[in-house]
Amino acid sequence: MYFIEKTKDINFIKQFDYILFGAVLSLSIIGLFVLSSATKNMPDGARMMRVQIFSFVIGSLLALIISAIDYKVFKNVSVLLYLGSIFLLILVLFVGKGYETVGSRSWLVIPVFGSFQPAEFAKITFVVFVSVFLERIKDGQGNKKDIVKFVIYSVLPTLLVGLQPDYGTAFVFVFTFFIMIFVFGIKYKYIFITAGLFLLSTPLLWFYVLNEPRKNRIREFLFPGQDELGTSFQSERAKMTIGSGRIFGKGLYQGIQTQSNGVPVKESDMIFTVIGEELGFIGCIIVVILVFIILFRCLHIARSARDYYGSYVVAGLTGMLGFYFIQNIGMCLQLMPVTGLPLPFVSQGGSAMITNFILIGVILSVSMRRKRGMFFTQQ
Repeated sequence: MYFIEKTKDINFIKQFDYILFGAVLSLSIIGLFVLSSATKNMPDGARMMRVQIFSFVIGSLLALIISAIDYKVFKNVSVLLYLGSIFLLILVLFVGKGYETVGSRSWLVIPVFGSFQPAEFAKITFVVFVSVFLERIKDGQGNKKDIVKFVIYSVLPTLLVGLQPDYGTAFVFVFTFFIMIFVFGIKYKYIFITAGLFLLSTPLLWFYVLNEPRKNRIREFLFPGQDELGTSFQSERAKMTIGSGRIFGKGLYQGIQTQSNGVPVKESDMIFTVIGEELGFIGCIIVVILVFIILFRCLHIARSARDYYGSYVVAGLTGMLGFYFIQNIGMCLQLMPVTGLPLPFVSQGGSAMITNFILIGVILSVSMRRKRGMFFTQQ
């Protein structure tokens, strides 16, 4: 009844955020063309494209369906969604796949449906759930227990993802946590204290957490070009490939490095190199403009949400998306360390594509029910 009563007041056609959804669709369609070129000469390329197109269609439909649901429904079931994601993150530690190929046990294989990453689902449920405690504290209804719960429930999925070990995705959780407490309005001294503690813990992370390949990636980022045939090969080749596209690119399906598999993992982590080589500077700028439209539109939605809960949810999800965009494009340009994080809506990956569209669906749900003014200035 709650859902039916609330949706009666929503004019879906009038209040739908066409700018955000249009930008996401445009980026996804560009991604499909780019991925078709990246996988053209790969043995498993046809299957990858079928999965990607299927995931794009399913994800788009899910985003539309979720946008029609009042986001307060997600708040009411957030504890169940969170517990479900924690169960999957624990399960993947015992029966997960992928350690032999990518160095982390991150995938669950389901007969008929294929494989997916529980961490993708957990990212959304984490934001939806912990936002409940931030809202309680902001409204003055919370207490010290809610602060402790917020921290514990934030740390738990981060640790479980780190144990896979998938440090890139674990850092996404950490970054999202800081974005949410920044939007919440935490005093800067606490941010500086936390940052200081993190810096003090870096020796422990370096000697007892990071393995040698991950250490080499950090060394290569700090001192590029030290091992051109080893650790730095991927990043050096990526930068060279992007630069070779110049202004207009070599043309779709015409990239020399792309079509000769010159860049490792060009269909996923390094797909921005395909854009640079085949679509050139113009293609890169178009992609970056679409990314900015998506992020700034999401920030506007966060600021004009009808309540604190909606604002924190959108802020967390936007921070998460922003980190992926910046990290992926940055590592292809040697501006960030290589971490293996995909480019949202572009990189190959069915579970990532569907999850990202679900994320957009939640943001669209908040957008359709937002105030037509600025949320923070009206409180």
